[in-house]
Amino acid sequence: MMRPLMIAACFLLTATAFSASAQDAQAPAAPAAAPAAATPTAPAPTAPAQLKGDAARGKQLTYTCQGCHGVTGYKNAYPNYHVPRIGGQSEVYLTNALTEYKKGTRKHPTMQAQAQSFSDQDIADIAAFLSTVK
Repeated sequence: MMRPLMIAACFLLTATAFSASAQDAQAPAAPAAAPAAATPTAPAPTAPAQLKGDAARGKQLTYTCQGCHGVTGYKNAYPNYHVPRIGGQSEVYLTNALTEYKKGTRKHPTMQAQAQSFSDQDIADIAAFLSTVK
């Protein structure tokens, strides 16, 4: 007995949705917009300003980076894997890498955790410092 009621309810919902959709299609069109000259235009949005990195502050922020990236031979003790050289890399590369770790588009659990704790200014400062390291 429940089955015919379920079918009837589905039919009623479908018919109601179809009817509402048909009424929307027949609704009168909105009046034409006023000429562009009569309405003030908002200024175009500007791109975010490029952050200027502070290398002195970046040096302070990179203290924990030395734990992995400062190891001689760029090898971690355990598990044994290659750690990339970050000193002397370009500022743009370092900024992009840290931002990608922060967003999660680059995958490495330790680096993602580190990068998520940084603000955009922190990232700019770190990149400014590390790009000067020889």
